[in-house]
Amino acid sequence: MSAPPPELRAPAVALVRSVSACFDQCLRSGPIAPDPARAREQHAAYCVALADHGVELLRLPADEAAPDACFVEDTAVILGDEIVITRPGAPERCAEVEAIAAALAPRARLHRMAAPARLDGGDVMRVGMQLFVGLSARTDRAGLGYLTAIAAPLGFVVHAVPLAAGLHLKSAVTVVDAETVVVYTADLDPSPLAAAGLTVLVTVEPAGGNVLALGRQVLVSAAAPRLAERLDTRGFEVRTLELSEFHRADCALTCLSLRMPRPGSWCV
Repeated sequence: MSAPPPELRAPAVALVRSVSACFDQCLRSGPIAPDPARAREQHAAYCVALADHGVELLRLPADEAAPDACFVEDTAVILGDEIVITRPGAPERCAEVEAIAAALAPRARLHRMAAPARLDGGDVMRVGMQLFVGLSARTDRAGLGYLTAIAAPLGFVVHAVPLAAGLHLKSAVTVVDAETVVVYTADLDPSPLAAAGLTVLVTVEPAGGNVLALGRQVLVSAAAPRLAERLDTRGFEVRTLELSEFHRADCALTCLSLRMPRPGSWCV
């Protein structure tokens, strides 16, 4: 008799990293630099939201030589007890992975991606035992191949998803519950997601493509009020967070943590 599929639950642990004083020098597509002090305030509120939901926080100090280091999601892909340490697509960010690997090593078996493969964790979306991997400016087919070689023997089905625009796959699509995703369709064709059996909720708000589901509670950017209202009417417990400084860095909710599941469950 096969084991039941794992249940979507809030993570047990979330690794977070403080915002550096040089955050205004982060990689970004827009002309306005984020304010590090205000970003630290927003990051603190984000950590409170996780802790309020019973998530243990594993905190790392800021890396004052790495403006983007608070975006820890890009440095690893967590597959339960197996973790892929990535090779980020931006060369400037490759030095960030060592501190993350050291923090995660006591908790799981690590697999280190090697050159020439490139992959950002922000391009990997887990839905149960499916992984959707965005082919973007930061993630290439070699990175996809490395991840597949680790994930497939663990029972994951891996889907490649071309990204039309935007930084990462999860800039445009994220999980709301175990069968539902929210998609900003200006950056992503949702047909591969629907073909995989997922219910697609379309958002017209750019910040609405990235939410963070914690069981029935969903964290939503304050810049996506229409989506927040829509999820509320569907019965979700919605909590909005101000993320203006992180949006200026082309990032959002999922980017700011690496989330580890509870035994017998999965988390986004």
